[in-house]
Order: sequence, then C-alpha cells, then structure tokens
Amino acid sequence: MFAEEVKKHLATKILPFWEGLIDRENGGYIGFVGRDLVRDPKAEKGCILNSRILWFFSSCCLGLKDPSILPYADHAWKFLRDHCYDRVNGGVFWFLSFDGRPLDTTKHTYNQAFAIYALSAYYRASGNRESLAMAMELYQLVESRMKDEFGYLEAFDRTFHPVSNEKLSENGVMAEKTMNTLLHVLEGYSGLCEANEDEAVKNSIRWILDIFAAHIYNPDQGRQEVFFDRGWNSLIDLCSYGHDIESSWLLDRSLDILKDPIYRSKIAPITVILAENIYKRAYSDHSVFNECERGRIDATRVWWVQAESIVGFLNLWQKKAECFEYRRAAEEIWSYIQTYLVDHRKGGEWFWAVHADHTPTEQPIVEPWKCPYHNGRMCLEVLTRLENEQ
Repeated sequence: MFAEEVKKHLATKILPFWEGLIDRENGGYIGFVGRDLVRDPKAEKGCILNSRILWFFSSCCLGLKDPSILPYADHAWKFLRDHCYDRVNGGVFWFLSFDGRPLDTTKHTYNQAFAIYALSAYYRASGNRESLAMAMELYQLVESRMKDEFGYLEAFDRTFHPVSNEKLSENGVMAEKTMNTLLHVLEGYSGLCEANEDEAVKNSIRWILDIFAAHIYNPDQGRQEVFFDRGWNSLIDLCSYGHDIESSWLLDRSLDILKDPIYRSKIAPITVILAENIYKRAYSDHSVFNECERGRIDATRVWWVQAESIVGFLNLWQKKAECFEYRRAAEEIWSYIQTYLVDHRKGGEWFWAVHADHTPTEQPIVEPWKCPYHNGRMCLEVLTRLENEQ
C-alpha cells in the first residue's frame, strides 16, 4: 500500500542517510555531499540546512512516535543555539564554517522563518522551553525589525540594516519582496502557533493571509506571482509550479491552525484553484514541471517539487473526495520518484533533479539548499493523511 511504502522509505532510506551525516567532532551535520557521494566534512554549514535538519528529526520523532530519533534533533538544536544564533545582535546567520564560525552574517527573513519553524517542532518533540523562548524571540525580531507597512523585507546585515536580496532573487530580477519568503514566514508562524497558541502570532498569520489574497494570488491567472518590488508590484511573468502546489496545502494548514471561519472562507477557495491549475497545467508524465517563465516551460523534475506535489494533490483529493484523479496523481508521482529521483546507489538519498529525459542532473546530493525537509515532510504527511489505510 502507498502509505506502507512511504513509511518504509522514510525509515530505511531518508532517515539513515541524514543520521549518517552527523558531525560529532564539530557539531551540526556535514554540509556537502557531492553528486559522486563524496562527503566534505570541511564544507560550509548553512544555517537554513541546519534548521531544516532540526525540523526533520523533531518531526520524525513526533510523527513516528520514536524517541530514539530525538538525540539527532538535540544535536541540531545545540548547533543552532551555540553557533547559528547571534547572541549579540539577535537573529540567525546565513552560513558558518565547518567548525561553527560565522562566515556570512546576513540576517535573512527567510532564514529566521525556518529557525522559528524548526525550534517550534523541537519544542513539541522535546519539551525544551529554551527552544520555544528562542522561537518567540525570533518572531518578535521579525515583526519589529524585518517588515514595513506592506509586508516582510528580505535581507539585512548583521545589525539589521537592509541589504540587497541576491539570495532569494532569481530569473534576472532583484526582488525587494518575494512570495517564497512570505510563504515560509507563514509556515514558521503556523508552526509556532501549533507549539504555543498565541494571539499575537495568530494576528500575524491573518495579516500574511490578507497579503496572499490581495497581492500574491493573481485571480486572472489562477496562480501566485513570485517576485515583487516594495509595494507588491510583480516584476516578472513567472509561475513557480512547485511553490503553487506547496502553497495550496500550507495555506490550508495555516487555516486549520488558525481556526478562523472568516479566513477559511476567504482563502480556502484560492487553495483549491492553485492545486487544480497545477494538475491541469504542470502535471505530465506522472510528475510535475518546475516552472513557466514568460510562457516557456522548464520541464526539469526537481526533487522538492515532486515531494510537495504529492502532498498538494492528496490535500486536494481530501477536500474533493469525488475527484479520485488527484489521489491517483499523488501515487503516480510517488512511483516516478521511486523510479527516477531516488538515488539507489549505496549511501545515496534523492537526486536534486532529473532532466526531461529522466536522467539525473549533476547537482549535489547535499548542500545548503538540498535537505530532508521536503521529502521527509512528504513522507510524514502521507502517513498522517492516510493513517487509516495502514
């Protein structure tokens, strides 16, 4: 059965791979594994990667009800607390040396959001109140120093003076605001509210949902816009298929946590349209394209896009049970992943992406952006959503 296969894959492939990257000498986890599966123990360690690893092990401990996983989360937590977090100025750095020295001290809103998400999950798994206090401190920092009247700004130096946003700008534009950062601030705040219900955090979630409805979602195109100037004017004709399908279920998750009927009636119809349009426009050959820029489709099948598409289509099917094609699409993507994206070499995990002809790209297996967050979370979501079928 689908759920049983996914559970086995999580337990025998993804978890052991990331457990094996623990760096007991220098702290945290090894930050780079090449396409050739050669590890670099002296590679830079991305703080986003460490946060995602912390979230992953914490969530696996919770989702699988397996306390033997918690020490791996403890290890990531200690590295975040002792090295990633700036105890002088506040906030989380961008990346560190292999032994925990700050190399890029940029304070990016996206990075703070993932730390909040991870610390909240770790608190739920461990009961460690210091991690919850740090999550709340980061929330207050983002709200007080990393936003303007329109929304969340992107990048700052170590002492929170704004800097240009090269790190999350792509496709030839320099964005002052991005859909991606806003989505993950929402995700982080939702995780924080799940760990510790707080009315101020709920109001921040409402504000973000209002921005999605008013500025991110394009009702004429039935998609989200991606890159913006300061006042939410779109900078490029671009549809990120992976972010649209990911948003469709993350927005619904926020609604579940918020429990506000007004916002459910406002946002839930949007999430249905986003997911349905990905099925119509981007689902092909049992997998989902990467993006479409100015009408040109990038048919690369990226690891995280396939993982998020499984969750997004399952979520849509659970909202529209009569439409079994969405459930079928989720299972077909899982088969595609097993055939083409999983690295079946000994010591492998998932390839970053495959070309349109299904051959793997040459990108690394692990680096600051390649993580267990998307595929690990997909496994946990499948198990939770289909638990009665196991």
